[in-house]
Amino acid sequence: MLESPGRTEHREPAITRQNVTPKPIDADEPWMRGLHADTGYLLYRLGLRSGQLFNAFLQESGLRLRHYAVLRFLATSDGTLQRDLSARLGYDPSAIVGLVDDLEKLGFAERRPAPDDRRSRIVVLTEDGRAFLRDTDEAGLRVTNELLDPLDAAEREALHALLLRIAEDGLS
Repeated sequence: MLESPGRTEHREPAITRQNVTPKPIDADEPWMRGLHADTGYLLYRLGLRSGQLFNAFLQESGLRLRHYAVLRFLATSDGTLQRDLSARLGYDPSAIVGLVDDLEKLGFAERRPAPDDRRSRIVVLTEDGRAFLRDTDEAGLRVTNELLDPLDAAEREALHALLLRIAEDGLS
């Protein structure tokens, strides 16, 4: 790109451009009709949008959806080995180490010796972690409501039931 002498172009840093709301997609555009006919693509786009909305909320606390998934999993147990977290959530073991490190720094989780093998460590949700999850429930509901705003209550229920059926079969 050429610039005029004595004139420089001002650009925002890339980090601030990430928070720009994308323009709505015109479904009548010919190139969009094919994509909108693809259910998998629509699920992908909605998943991305849901993740963007929820991540925006979580960023205030320094967390991402992956941290949230670990916390939600820990809330269902009395503690679990890191390798089990990795296997159950489908995350790379090295990623789990970093996620648990982050959660420990925030006081949301802690590593303790495993009762049956003191060389192993289990990851346990702390009371602060439980409180954080309670606080995020409302944000999660807001994200869901924003995404599903075009649907009435019966349609939301039907969509949830169908997604649950697919998830139980396809993600196990």
